[in-house]
Amino acid sequence: MGNGAWCVRTDRGLRRQWQRCLRTVEALQLPSPFDATVFIDMLARTRGRPIDLVPVVARPHTPCGLLITTDRADCILYAADTTPLHQQHILLHEAAHIICGHHETAPAATAAAQVLMPHLPASLVQRVLGRSVYTEPQEQEAELVASLILTRAAGLDRASAAPPPAEPGGSRLHTLFGAHGRRTRADG
Repeated sequence: MGNGAWCVRTDRGLRRQWQRCLRTVEALQLPSPFDATVFIDMLARTRGRPIDLVPVVARPHTPCGLLITTDRADCILYAADTTPLHQQHILLHEAAHIICGHHETAPAATAAAQVLMPHLPASLVQRVLGRSVYTEPQEQEAELVASLILTRAAGLDRASAAPPPAEPGGSRLHTLFGAHGRRTRADG
């Protein structure tokens, strides 16, 4: 097979991944207005398993986000010393790994957990998932799901901020500017 056939297969694979991620995100319940921590709280309740959010100071050569699975809960560690927008994306990226089930197949890697959370007993850690542990397709999928969540949330937030529909027989200008009363011939 030549390179052209490989590219077609790759394009189809990417299209299938996109469609799968889109269906996954469309099935999620999102809070409105959107808040990543509220969303993760809802995800935890839906799963019946706590998800603890743990801000940490970034250290050299460590990922900005990490998912740690213990015997009692999942912990999302995220950089405390970055912008709120970046923190939101980190939280959603790590939550996306949970949503996509990546945490169920990843190997245990307690060394990373011990560096970032030295008070956490190694015996409790079942899995530690950082960017160095996931496969590239899992990282792409988590990034895509996180981005699709944000895109969908922005659409929901815009829709909820839209002005109410005009009253039957009323003009859009009357609804937008709050003008009430009799309609004149100029109003239409």
